[in-house]
Amino acid sequence: MTKKLLNKTLRYYMMFSLAVMLLGVPLFFFISQWLYLHEADEALAVQKDEFVRFYLPEIKEDEIAVFNKLGSDVQIEKNESGIVKDTMYERSVYNHMDKDNEPFRILKSPVTINNKPYVFLVKANLVDNYELAKSTLGIFTVIIVILLAGLFIITRRLSITLWKPFYQTLEQIEHFEIDKNSNPKLAPNDIEEFNRLNTALNKLAERNTLIYKSQKEFIENAAHELQTPIAIFKGKLETLLQRPDVTEEQFEILDKLNDTTTRLNRLNTNLLLLSKIESKQYNIPEKLVMNAVINQKMDFFQEQAMAKNISINTSLEPNIIVNANLFLTEVLVRNLFLNAINHNINNGSIIIVLDKNALTFSNTGDSRSLEADKLFERFSKVNPSSKGNGLGLSIIKRIADNNNWKLDYFFKDNLHTFEVRF
Repeated sequence: MTKKLLNKTLRYYMMFSLAVMLLGVPLFFFISQWLYLHEADEALAVQKDEFVRFYLPEIKEDEIAVFNKLGSDVQIEKNESGIVKDTMYERSVYNHMDKDNEPFRILKSPVTINNKPYVFLVKANLVDNYELAKSTLGIFTVIIVILLAGLFIITRRLSITLWKPFYQTLEQIEHFEIDKNSNPKLAPNDIEEFNRLNTALNKLAERNTLIYKSQKEFIENAAHELQTPIAIFKGKLETLLQRPDVTEEQFEILDKLNDTTTRLNRLNTNLLLLSKIESKQYNIPEKLVMNAVINQKMDFFQEQAMAKNISINTSLEPNIIVNANLFLTEVLVRNLFLNAINHNINNGSIIIVLDKNALTFSNTGDSRSLEADKLFERFSKVNPSSKGNGLGLSIIKRIADNNNWKLDYFFKDNLHTFEVRF
């Protein structure tokens, strides 16, 4: 499944931004928490140093009880647990005022009063720190979300504006057809890369159009110039075939040469016809009754079908009118007949259906489907041993395209079906 370049770019931007947010938010929270604890530890250490420096030398053992009553955050206790160095830890302490447990950071430091071991305890309430961390985390999250949304909107709008020349170029190239007389019109813009692309595409289109026109002119001129010598050569062969002094062996050789000349003449005529179709020399449409065109060709091709004992069944709606060139329509019907007969089997059948929407030729033949993607290419032959030149279906396709008709092939119920939709 293909994806648009803009959507794919935005997806990577969004994935990167989301990854930054998912990693940045918890990282920011833990760093903030560590900083708050570090600040609390430093504040507790300062309080301990102040006590040791200013109060410890003067305090007496009998003054400890009074000292402890001065505040609940600073206490002097007996060193019953044998603490020998400063100890930091967290503990929840019940707050009688708020009637709730609150987190505290506690420092215990061993001190000596009147040559007796005591412990200086100082604690700091961490509620404010946690609330600050949560608030900061919330603000940080909101900022990230806003940045993410802004990045999405700005990137999308900016990308649409930046890539607009590219999509215009793409649309021009998609509608470019080398057999038409108009080259793509790629307008210059202020983006260097797109200008280089447009310049390269313009040169490529012009060069290929010139080559195509040269080839088409060569084929048309060659086919036109070959008509006269082929006709003279064929006439001379037919004259020789009618001579009474021609031996049987010579007659066979001349007959094969005549068949080959006939095929060459047919190939030349078809190439010339294709060239004229592509040059729009038959672009004068008129209202045609399709039934009449088919019936006009019916008698001739019924005789050809009888040679292989092929039955032709028709279902033609009356008065089906199409807007097309008469000569090209006759060629299309003729080639459909020839294709259905030449690629049929002995004792086979042909079914022709005409309605207001489509003309359908179905015929028996090979028991497997044909390669639809190569079927309408020039010189593409289903059967390599066929005497055809591989241009019949290509001409049908060109005539259909010239009239903006749709030509389809499908294989169903052992029938090869060619459908021309008007």
